[in-house]
This record gives sequence, C-alpha cells and structure tokens, in this order.
Amino acid sequence: MVVGRISLLLGGAMIVLYSAAFGIGGPLFINIGSVILPVFAVSGGLGGALVFTNDRTKGVLEYLVAYGVSPRQILANALLAGIVQVSIVLGAGVGAGLTTYLLSGYPLTPALFEVLLAYTFPMSYLTVTLMTTVGVYWTTLSSPRAGLNSPLGVLPLIGVAPTTGLLLLALTLGSYSGRALLIGELALFVVLVSLLARTDRFMPPERMLSPA
Repeated sequence: MVVGRISLLLGGAMIVLYSAAFGIGGPLFINIGSVILPVFAVSGGLGGALVFTNDRTKGVLEYLVAYGVSPRQILANALLAGIVQVSIVLGAGVGAGLTTYLLSGYPLTPALFEVLLAYTFPMSYLTVTLMTTVGVYWTTLSSPRAGLNSPLGVLPLIGVAPTTGLLLLALTLGSYSGRALLIGELALFVVLVSLLARTDRFMPPERMLSPA
C-alpha cells in the first residue's frame, strides 16, 4: 500500500472522476462506463509488482528463498497485493458511479448488475493479475540494463491493452458486443492460467538472487 501509493491514488482519482461522470448519464454508465472502468482500475494495482522488484534488487527474495519460501508463494503474495489494491480502486469507482447514477434519478436495473458482475469486476481482477504476473516474470528473468532496470514502466500498458482492445471490438460489433466481451474474458482467463502454470519455469529459485 505504501510502495504503490502513487498508482493507487492516481488510479483511484481517475476512476472516481470518470465513473461519477458516467453515472450522471444513466444509461451511459451501464453501456460504456462499466466497460471502461477496468481500464482505470488496473492502473491502481501496481503495488505488488513494485514490491517484488524492490525486494529482488535489495536481496530480500534471496533471503526468503534461502529460508524455504517458494517462488510460487512469492508470486502469490505479489498477486494478492495487486488484487487488494485494485479492489480499493474499483470499490471507490463503482461506488462513485452508482451514487451519481441514483442521485440522478435512474433506477437500479438487472442490466446494471449484470454488466458489473459479468464484466467490470472479473475483467478488472483478470487484467491486474495478468499485469502483475507478466511484471514478476519479466523482472525475474531480466538483468539490469541502463534505462531498462525493470518492466514497471510498461506494465500499465500490459494491463490496459486487453480492456482497451475488447472495448474497441465491442463498439465495432454493436449488438454482438456482450458476447464479444465474454469471449474476450474467457480468452484472457485461459492465457492467465497458462502463465501461472509455468511459474517453475519463469521463476526458478536461482533467479531470485539480487542482480545488484
């Protein structure tokens, strides 16, 4: 929370602002706002990858592995940190959107809950988990180079890319947008499970040594 406070604050501020604006529009919050929310939510979940990178550089991970902590446990901790952070950001964003939505006189509808539960929440968690996993793997396998010490600078792009791509695809397909979003979520889930199943390959214990 402390290490990732900047991304948490920025992500929270952006998602609250945009979500509240879409909530005033009523149907806009259901049709567009709820689909865009994961784009901003993922920007608040960098804390796990940041801590992992700092700990590897300082030799903390080397110490943990020496005392029996497996790389899989270290990855799980980084994922948990990202999930907790994105939950805070997402909760603030959805809360702000629903507040302005209701204050504007619009009723709660099944369509609103459907898009939040079927896309906004799962897509946010999928993208932040993918972003953190790629960041951890990349950091583990990389060696420091001038100006390229870690992948943290491009991680937000990795997190935003799936949601942005699906959003553009949904806008293009029109009436088939709901089906496209669900298929995209499933594809992202398969990719994520495939990556997590290769933890032993991408996070060998010897790569936990400090590169410094």
